[in-house]
Amino acid sequence: MSSSHGDPEQGQGRRTPKKIPLDSIKEIYQKALDDLVNVNSLFTLAVFVGLSLARTGERSLENRTECDATPIYAKQLVVNEVVSFACYLLSSLVAKALKIHVTICQLEDFLSTRNQVLRGGMVMLSVWASVFGCIFLTISMVDVIQIKVGMLSCGSYYAWKATAALIAIVLLALSIYVPFMMTAIFTSVRNVDTNTKLES
Repeated sequence: MSSSHGDPEQGQGRRTPKKIPLDSIKEIYQKALDDLVNVNSLFTLAVFVGLSLARTGERSLENRTECDATPIYAKQLVVNEVVSFACYLLSSLVAKALKIHVTICQLEDFLSTRNQVLRGGMVMLSVWASVFGCIFLTISMVDVIQIKVGMLSCGSYYAWKATAALIAIVLLALSIYVPFMMTAIFTSVRNVDTNTKLES
């Protein structure tokens, strides 16, 4: 009969997080940053689609004069789309710069406190710039709905339905995307294997 007393390290292993090799940490960073840039590129296309709809004098699908959007909504659409594009551009450029830094960074530099703080700040800036881009893009899509479907203020049922669905889905997506993105990166940073040796 085998002994029920196992290796004492087994019980401790559940509480001690496994250290991750430096190469794996860099790979996690690079994949996360590539995904972030790809998402930004996809949303940038939506920005230009929205800009193409910024025209004055359009009749809404409600076919009621009181439901037709005024020119101020077309102006708001352009402003929100431009701000959204700027946020996505900032996020993508920071992510690209951080990817280059991670790729060429050596072991001592990668593990230094200053560079860890720098990388954390750049990741936060890139992720939150993308989040704010999504927020402004969502606001601009609400303007598109009011221009094409009908004003919310006139009680258009379809405009309210589309707006509610848009906001609910975007909030759900952001509530999943942001925590998982941040947790994956900062968990990998905290559990990096500091005993990794450089090849001579």
